[in-house]
Amino acid sequence: MFSLARFPDMLRAMDTPAISTRGLTRRFGDFTAVDDITFSVAAGQFFGFLGPNGAGKSTTIKMMTGLLEPTSGQMEILGQKFTAESLELKRQMGVVPEGMALLGRLTASEYLRFVGRMYGLDRETTNRRTQELLDFMQLANEPKKLVTDFSHGMQKKLALAAAVIHGPKVLFLDEPFEGVDAIAAGTLKTMLQGMIHRGATIFLTSHVLEIVERLCSHVAIIHRGRLVANGSLEELRAGVAISLGESSDQKLTLEEIFLNVVGAGAGEPAQELSWL
Repeated sequence: MFSLARFPDMLRAMDTPAISTRGLTRRFGDFTAVDDITFSVAAGQFFGFLGPNGAGKSTTIKMMTGLLEPTSGQMEILGQKFTAESLELKRQMGVVPEGMALLGRLTASEYLRFVGRMYGLDRETTNRRTQELLDFMQLANEPKKLVTDFSHGMQKKLALAAAVIHGPKVLFLDEPFEGVDAIAAGTLKTMLQGMIHRGATIFLTSHVLEIVERLCSHVAIIHRGRLVANGSLEELRAGVAISLGESSDQKLTLEEIFLNVVGAGAGEPAQELSWL
């Protein structure tokens, strides 16, 4: 039976961001890769995190997943303070990191069974989900093939399978569609949207802006380590349209928003190569 006494607690849970950072900073010697960024991602949100090469995207994800210690600042995951030692929170997260870091001398099924058991799944559940994921990702055709012999796209699909085998509440994806063919990319998008509909939160970085625009409801843009834009796609469109003196009714693409925000080529003639 529904209890009114629990209603305030339920409202607070709904209001608690799935991911939040305050003053997050990472320095490497004299170089500041991520500079005092603060943002939050609501529970159940598909959130895009964009920026040019070297802007600090992967460094930010590494800090938010415990792979890299921040120089300063705080992070919270699912309403709890997060550090590299937060093992219980890590069990509720899935990560496809830059570089993937797969165990190349295992087969795909061996690797997924290892990851499932590492996350605390029982043997029966691990075996069942391993087979389902291998079939879903179309990786079941060569059961004895080692991961090191997989193509880049196959390794990317295996990394994503490993990231979701335990049913994470928060999923961090660093360029998950890189090297993945169009058919597989469509399948992965359907899977990710299904996770969102079931209440998971997804934090995505990608240079393919069309994919981000199609999947994400909210976007943040980082440039030279600093956060330069953050909001829903409609809010960003409206803000850029005002800065350009254009009608707010005009539907700017995410690429146009991105280029305007980071100032790529603004007011500069296009460069040319003399021999081309």
